[in-house]
Amino acid sequence: MDQLSRTRLLLGDKAMDILKNARVAVFGLGGVGGYAVEALARSGIGALDLIDHDTVSLTNINRQILATHSTVGLYKADVAAARVRDIDPTVMVTAHKVFYLPETADSFDFTQYDYIVDAIDTVTGKLMLIRQAKDAGVPIISSMGTGNKLDPTAFRVADIHSTSGCHLARIMRKECRKRGIDALKVVYSQEEPLTPAPCGTDEELPEGRRSLPGSCAFVPSVAGLIIAGEVIKDLIGK
Repeated sequence: MDQLSRTRLLLGDKAMDILKNARVAVFGLGGVGGYAVEALARSGIGALDLIDHDTVSLTNINRQILATHSTVGLYKADVAAARVRDIDPTVMVTAHKVFYLPETADSFDFTQYDYIVDAIDTVTGKLMLIRQAKDAGVPIISSMGTGNKLDPTAFRVADIHSTSGCHLARIMRKECRKRGIDALKVVYSQEEPLTPAPCGTDEELPEGRRSLPGSCAFVPSVAGLIIAGEVIKDLIGK
């Protein structure tokens, strides 16, 4: 019995062969990236590179598919790799426990990938990732902001220069223009962000952040699933 038979009914044998021979890199395995990996693994992608140096924390459990009480403290890349192998043991999985930053960018040979998913948080890292993908001629899709939002129906797929209503997308538009990046496929939300309630937390602030965004289970997950769907459709030419 073929575990992908229901997908094959929709896409056909030729498309399934394309997916089986495709190698996709997912940078960032949080609320968005984790769900993207989940859907890609269940859709027949033959090889996945999973890149993240972070470990699962208790506060990830409310929204990240890789986060459970049994995975707290483990590397997200390792948890994701184990989950993919459990979903489909035939997938070639490579876990990279590294933060993608300008100083680590040269660790990756982008020419070996058929598609790249950008689900990382830092603007500097995103811009470097996009630049490397463009230079290598590899398609990339980038996730914009999902924090402080509650409407999963507000997501849109667009070119970065056609986005509106997203603070991160506005910054990325400006920086892409500076770097001569004239096209970039993104998933972004048109919803105006909410203001988080002033409740206390003992969670440490990431470097460069003044406050923590609120988040929930049903917003970043939708962004991740949309991203996976776009990757699949682009690979098979739908």
